[in-house]
Amino acid sequence: MAKLFFRYGAMGSSKTANALMVEYNYRERGKRALLVKPRTDVRDGGHVIRSRIGIERECILLEDLQQMEEETIREYDCVIVDEAQFAKKEQVEFLVSIVDRLFVPVICYGLRTDFRNELFEGSMWLLAWADVIEEIRTVCWCGRAARCNARFNRDGKMIRTGEQVVLGGNDAYIALCRKHFYEGDLGPGWGKMLE
Repeated sequence: MAKLFFRYGAMGSSKTANALMVEYNYRERGKRALLVKPRTDVRDGGHVIRSRIGIERECILLEDLQQMEEETIREYDCVIVDEAQFAKKEQVEFLVSIVDRLFVPVICYGLRTDFRNELFEGSMWLLAWADVIEEIRTVCWCGRAARCNARFNRDGKMIRTGEQVVLGGNDAYIALCRKHFYEGDLGPGWGKMLE
């Protein structure tokens, strides 16, 4: 039975690497998995999903998936969506329809919350509608579970206001436990994240 999965984690929890490994596992078994990402994620180019550890694969855009014929989507054994937090409500509804009407599993990877610790639109609807919700864990500099995404500037100060979506990686974000997130404490080694 097809299901909608939402696998979320803070920045640096290897969500993209996990997505690419799942696609590889399908391919290794002679199955077809379609890699997808929203148009908002342009960091690695329009049609590439790239992990921080260097693995990458070509993908299509979620907006293009919405234009595909149902019969074409049915040819896939799985749809894997990276950066799913950037999806709009109607796009998550479309992913639900792939599962419920076309019987194709959909595995979404993304952030749960932004740098203000508020839900992204896509994450909110995935949390509401996913059949399976799983956390991909990472740790704060103190060793506790890191579930908060802190945005920082070059001076090592947390940024708490601004646009919800500012693309970046280790140069702009760090995963923190809730305690250090609310204290604004990036840790003793935060500068190494900029190297």
